[in-house]
Amino acid sequence: MGNSIYHINKGINKSIEFQGLRAQYIWYFGGMVIILMIVFAVLYIAGAGTVICISVIGAAGTYMSIKIFAMSKKYGEHGLMKAMAKKQVPKVLKSYSRKFFQAMNK
Repeated sequence: MGNSIYHINKGINKSIEFQGLRAQYIWYFGGMVIILMIVFAVLYIAGAGTVICISVIGAAGTYMSIKIFAMSKKYGEHGLMKAMAKKQVPKVLKSYSRKFFQAMNK
């Protein structure tokens, strides 16, 4: 069995990319793994069978992995933050008086 070589950095001033995951999505994936380990431990301690624990964790891990890879592909390095910021901007500003805008000019 040969050694595996994983390329992590693609160049100077570029974000980290590992197996198709870019930038903050690597952290999301790591957080997902830790959360799944905690859920497995809780289920196992609660008395659920090993097969049930593994099937629940496997299904949840597969779903969350697919979602994280899809977000990484769709939004890229900074796109998710831009999409979340865009949702915070109001579509319409309603004002029934001019006092607010007059105070801005002073």
